[in-house]
Amino acid sequence: MNKAILLGTTGVAAALAMLAFGFVTGNPQTAKADTVQIVQTASSDGTKIDRAEVEGIIRDYLLKNPEVLLEAQSALEAKQKEEQRIASLGVIKNAKDEIFNSSFDGVVGNPNGKVTIVEFYDYNCGFCKRAIDDMRALTKADPNLRFVLKEFPILGPDSQKASVVSMAFHLMKPEKYGEFHNALLGGQGRATEAAAIKVALSLGADEATLREKMKDPSITQTFSKTYELANKLAITGTPSYVVGNEVVFGALGREVLAEKIEAAKAAL
Repeated sequence: MNKAILLGTTGVAAALAMLAFGFVTGNPQTAKADTVQIVQTASSDGTKIDRAEVEGIIRDYLLKNPEVLLEAQSALEAKQKEEQRIASLGVIKNAKDEIFNSSFDGVVGNPNGKVTIVEFYDYNCGFCKRAIDDMRALTKADPNLRFVLKEFPILGPDSQKASVVSMAFHLMKPEKYGEFHNALLGGQGRATEAAAIKVALSLGADEATLREKMKDPSITQTFSKTYELANKLAITGTPSYVVGNEVVFGALGREVLAEKIEAAKAAL
């Protein structure tokens, strides 16, 4: 009987640890449901459980074993990451053309390359500015790499206006889009509408035609689709990449991207 009570109390302690963790992580309802179930199981032999006593047990347990909450946090993060990976697989499968073959996206490297990497970027993103060297090095080293540039202006009005110019220029001179992208993203200072127009004119664009293209409703429609797509892929920052069936978050560097590209090749 004492053994049964001990096991029941241990179960309650574990359950209440889960409950405490649920409140710490902002999800008390799920934790509470799990706790109630375990408490009921622990007391199924008819033993009465005193709430104050149990709270004291769990408090002592957590004070003596605070690493339990860290372990639970790590387990939760791993679970959420795996759930997002699985969800992203479905999004990539169902929106493959929108991700990899949108006519509004610029392409550098080999336009007919066997492997495609898609970068979501913002012209005023400092990490994107540093990552431009990764793009150049990767496309130079791999003649079969197709690098797609997806406008994702999330850093304010200047970024949005610069991207409107960028997309208008792409509609006019897609063959020079790579040069435009490198000049604006790789340039000094903040990317603005004026700065983007200056780059476009330096590459031969007619200003009147460019400004007319900037009014094209397909540009804002494309932005809306990109924001929606990014939301489905849990992309909230730049740069972020899609390589094969994987979403890669952040400027992780050339070597990491090269590894992801090789993995995508192996899966072909």
